[in-house]
Amino acid sequence: MTLQELWKEGNQILSGAGIPEARLDARYLLEWASGQDHSFLLLHPEHTVAEEVVQSYRNAIRQRCHHMPLQYITGEQEFMGLSFRVNESVLIPRQDTELLVEMVLEHLHRQPAKPVRILDMCCGSGCIGLSLWLLAEGNRDQMRMAELKKPGGEPYPVVLADVSPEALQVARENATRLHADVSIVESDIWNHISGRYGIIVSNPPYIPSHVVDTLMPEVQQYEPRLALDGAEDGLSFYRRIIEQADGYLEEDGYVFFEIGFDQADDVRQILVGAGFEEVTVKQDLAGLDRVIYARKGREM
Repeated sequence: MTLQELWKEGNQILSGAGIPEARLDARYLLEWASGQDHSFLLLHPEHTVAEEVVQSYRNAIRQRCHHMPLQYITGEQEFMGLSFRVNESVLIPRQDTELLVEMVLEHLHRQPAKPVRILDMCCGSGCIGLSLWLLAEGNRDQMRMAELKKPGGEPYPVVLADVSPEALQVARENATRLHADVSIVESDIWNHISGRYGIIVSNPPYIPSHVVDTLMPEVQQYEPRLALDGAEDGLSFYRRIIEQADGYLEEDGYVFFEIGFDQADDVRQILVGAGFEEVTVKQDLAGLDRVIYARKGREM
């Protein structure tokens, strides 16, 4: 079969299954199955593909008909310009979460040149912590050599932590493929965490339990509920992290969180109640509250 014939077939099947943007999804899956990019598909529609490509493509189309997300079919997702491996043990990295990484990077660039230890709590695929380890590289050149010779050696050592061993296996594979020298810890929030950190960053489960079952099939049927469900009010993990964070933060350390669009006031109250100061909320490109961060209080 030709690329054009396969694309048409995939579009028809996905359209018949009621998949939104069927034509686009059919194209993405064809590019993945054939190993060709969009330009090649447009310039060479009559290109004949091998039988194994046909079978791989048709299998992917069948999976998509059952609402399996594209990223779980192809096994990867781009985040902060980097390619991350994903499967059903981890959330699919979202573009919205890039703002969280950008805010931490901006904070690092404002700080004096000194080593900063970073903890990525509820790390999932590791996309946040690994992106920080890799993209803070520009700051590394600003560090004084004497400081870099201190124990630890790295200006931005990163620890990835999650309660799910399956998620941590994905994070470990991503660290390997990205050549990132990070530490990985299996921990139910704080129970296996040690040391102090200049930054604690987290995209915790924050969707209220009753809302999870109303989400689109791609999310509720395939993405891990463990990484979505923030208990009755969606705030459980913020409380658990914030209430003990002072014991793991250095003086003037910061916490950074992704939040739901309607959670800024509630999370702000939790932070202030725990003694945090300089609480700041940042909006995403849609103008919705997306990131909140705060400094450890002087009296904590």
